[in-house]
This record gives sequence, structure tokens and C-alpha cells, in this order.
Amino acid sequence: MGSAPGNILVPIALLAFPAWVITLFKKRGSHEAIAIAFVAGWMFLPVANYDIFLLRNTKTAAICLSVLACAYLFDKERLSKFQFNAADIPMLLWCTASFFSSMANGDGPYDGLSQAMYQSVRWGIPYFIGRIYFNDVDSTKILALAIFIGSIVYVPFCWYELIMSPQLHRLTYGYHQSDFIQTLRDGGGFRPMVYMEHGLMTAMWMVLGVFLGIWMLVSNVLPKKIMHIPSLYLLLLLTFTTIMLRSVAAVSWLIIGLLVLYISNKTKTAFLLIILMLVPYLYIVTRTTGYWDGRNLSDSVSGNFSANRSQSLQFRFDNETILIQKARQGSFFGWGGYGRSRVYDNEGKDVSTTDGLWIITYGTNGLYGLIVMVMAIQWPLFLFFSRVKPELWKTKIWGSSAVMAAFLGIFMIDNLLNAMINPVYMLCNGSLIGMLLNSSKILTINTETGRLQPEKEQIQAINKTRFIPAPSMKPSRFI
Repeated sequence: MGSAPGNILVPIALLAFPAWVITLFKKRGSHEAIAIAFVAGWMFLPVANYDIFLLRNTKTAAICLSVLACAYLFDKERLSKFQFNAADIPMLLWCTASFFSSMANGDGPYDGLSQAMYQSVRWGIPYFIGRIYFNDVDSTKILALAIFIGSIVYVPFCWYELIMSPQLHRLTYGYHQSDFIQTLRDGGGFRPMVYMEHGLMTAMWMVLGVFLGIWMLVSNVLPKKIMHIPSLYLLLLLTFTTIMLRSVAAVSWLIIGLLVLYISNKTKTAFLLIILMLVPYLYIVTRTTGYWDGRNLSDSVSGNFSANRSQSLQFRFDNETILIQKARQGSFFGWGGYGRSRVYDNEGKDVSTTDGLWIITYGTNGLYGLIVMVMAIQWPLFLFFSRVKPELWKTKIWGSSAVMAAFLGIFMIDNLLNAMINPVYMLCNGSLIGMLLNSSKILTINTETGRLQPEKEQIQAINKTRFIPAPSMKPSRFI
């Protein structure tokens, strides 16, 4: 068994988490228990890694396996009703991509199964849970509120680290989860990490909370009060805190996401969401062909922001270039594991730095893995804009799902330069597929009158056309 740094609270937190999830399932409905477990677990469990047999016991594994086990123990009937659909194929291919990479590089079936299991825990299980538990209007609202409230809970922790520097993970678990230097900001101050792996990951999490909060307010889904406090005040505080995290990229994505949904809803066209979806393809093609080296972008950052950020960005581009060259020397299924996709000098020293999820995937899983990874993330987005008309993106039925779709598009673009994987995002991924499968026969536009169906009629249509029966749900206890 491998070991992780830190104090005794690290193994205690990871090993006690399943018992806490069991308590949640006993005291709350399964939907609320799962939403709380994913959100709270991701926000507060330690960033650690214990290797046990075939399994890497990380916070993601602790969350996903605990929830899956409890779902089997307390809600076996719902799990048994799962029906595989063609829409699930992209995620299935992505979860098994590493097996083919291992076999293609002669690492054997044991290594292939180990990598595929890790991939499935990290991506497949949250997708599967979201697919079967958050596939209707009420359950999607529960998930959206859980994320929103979770980001509000993070506000005082963020302010502590804004003032005192990122120390909470060290004070709790005995070590910094990543390089402390990366938390320092130009002109002084810090970028909080709280209990996540990196400050960028924390910033994107807060952005999702603000994104959901604003759009739920616009869609009349946000409760008037949460924890006896007016929701509008909480949303304003959350927005201000997110801006103060001083992550320009994250705040920019928030603005872009809101503009995409607002303009699309007003113009009744999904054109902007389609552009959001096409950006990763444009980036990957121009980078792998050598058509674009990123120099003009880093020069622009230098002129408009700071020289340090420009140098950091160009450093990433330069490393991508040598990693692309190495990846192209590998097979269709990539180099597999054991660092073979990295670049070494004549003395065997690793001279490459991998930041973007896409280049990591391209190197380890090859062109095959890169294609199925992008498909797995973007497939719900494609189905959403092709099946749900933009004029419905601001309704109570589709409002939260619209945010999840747009955020998945943003998440894929962010992964071009970062690798900030969050199981809650895959929960949203599965939720979108579940919603779309349950409502694929809804006529969102009345063909006889040419008008939008009243929201009550849409809800009734959804309930009549579900492929997976949804049992009655208890009212949300979040509000």
C-alpha cells in the first residue's frame, strides 16, 4: 500500500467518509444524500493518494465508491432499473481507453485493468450516478442547489486564505496540497486553495456556484431564502468573493457563460454554444499541426495583464510543443503509463511539464483517447443544444441544465491549459444525459400553435415520456 503525506487526520477522513455517507442515506432521501456527499466530500476531504491493490484511494475514489456502495445498499431497485443507452457510449469508451493503451504498449491486462478501474472511478461512476439520480426536474434542482450552497459555505474559508494565505489544508491535514508559490499573486496577496488541489480549481468551483445561482435567480428557481438568509444577499456575497479570488480566467469564463446563455435565449439560437463547443477542436488541430505556437496570445497577455502571466502561458505552450512531438511518435493508443509520454534529455532527466488535460491524454492514450475524452465531455452539450430550444433555457425545467451544459463547454476549454478534474462536473454530465433521455419525446414547441408550451404542460410531458421511472421524491431540505 502506498502512503500519503500528512497527519493522522488524512486516513481518518478518507476512512470515516463512507460511514458519514451511510448516515446521510439514512437521514435524508437518496438524492439529497448523494448531492451533499459529492459536494461536501470534494470541498473538504484531503488531497491525498493511497494505492491499495488495483485502486488509487483518492478523495474522488472515497466519494464515488462510498456513494455507489450506499446506493446499492439502500436503493438497489433504482440501480437495477438502469438501462444502457447509445448516449452512454462516449463515456464507456473514455473509461476503457487506458486499457487499450496498456495493451498496445505491452504492459499487460493487469496494468490495463488497473488504469481502466481508476479511470472509471474518476469519470464513470459520477457520470453513472448523475445519469440515474439527477434525471428529472426536481432532482436536478437538488443538485444545483447543493452546488450553490456548497460554494456559499466555501466563502468564509476563501476569505481566511485571502487574508492569512492558503494554510487551511496544511493546518488540518499537515501539508500543502500543491506548490505554495503558485498561490502568490502579482502585486501581492494570495489565491485561495482551501481543500482543493489548486487555486484554479477552487476558483472554477466558485464560478460554477455563481453561474448556477444567477441563472436560477433568472429562471425563478432560486429559493427566496436559504438558511434563513435572503438568497440575493448570499448570491451577491458569493459573486464578490469569487471576483476577489483574483483568477482572471475563471471570472472571464463566468461572464462568457452568462452571455452565451442570455444571448442564446434572447436570439433563440444556439450559435454561441456551438462556438463554445468548437473551440477545443480548433485549438487542438492548430497546435498538433504546428500552425499556431501561441506566441501572439502570450504577447497579448503581457501587454494587457502582466509579464509573469505571459511567461507562464508561453512556458505551457513551449512544453506542449515538445510533448506533441513525442505523442506523435507513439501509437494510435498512445504511450500508456510509466512516464513514456514525457520528454527526457540525454541524461534521462524529465524536461517536460504537463499542464493541459488534452496533451496528457494525447500522450498517454493517443489520438484514440483524445477523441473519446473530448466526446465524453461534450456529448451532453451537443445533445442539449440539438434537442432543447434556446427559448427554453431560462425556464424552471431547463434552467439548471442549461448552466450545466454551458459549464461543460467551458470545462473542456479550460482543460486545454489545465487538468482540473472534478467529479461533480461529471455528475452534471450524467445529469444532462439523464434529463435528455427522460424528455427526448417532449415537443418543446407546439407544432399546431407555434407557441411555447406552458411550463406546467412541459412538466407533465416530461413525466409522461420518461424512459426510467422516477419514484416520488421528498421536498428538498436545503431550503
